[in-house]
Amino acid sequence: MRVYVPLTLSGLAEAHKTGELGTGPFVAYAVTPALREWYLSDDIEELEYAALNRAALASLRLLAGERDTARRRVVVAVDVPDRAAAADPDRGLDPVALGEVRVSGAVPLAKAAAVHVDADDAEEDVSAAVRALGAADHGDDDAQFVLDGAEDHELLWFATQEIPNLVGLGD
Repeated sequence: MRVYVPLTLSGLAEAHKTGELGTGPFVAYAVTPALREWYLSDDIEELEYAALNRAALASLRLLAGERDTARRRVVVAVDVPDRAAAADPDRGLDPVALGEVRVSGAVPLAKAAAVHVDADDAEEDVSAAVRALGAADHGDDDAQFVLDGAEDHELLWFATQEIPNLVGLGD
């Protein structure tokens, strides 16, 4: 199963240092039955893109808890055994938890298929979205518009060999 792990650049640096994406259980996003029902598509690429976007929103929430890290969303795509990731059936239709899965054990960063990161030019909109999160969660339409501004930025695709450069450890 392909899962999308939300991180920040500092979280990616830590994963690079330890060689693991979390020690488990940790939250990731995937194409779950609830996500399929919500998205109303049978196209697996569209569904995986929706799961990636759910992870990008979760990355935004992680950024809200980290004041000193670059305001760029980070999502790591990794394949795990089906039995290693499970959706919580009690939260299946909760709009906040769409696509959410719990990965039960540590996942080696070496198993990652790709890393998705905002371009530098997204930082202003991502910063604004981080500040607007609370109000958007409480139904503020203007704050939701600000969140949508960050979502307008496509995450860039990077090969895993590029992680050292992304976290400032490259040549």
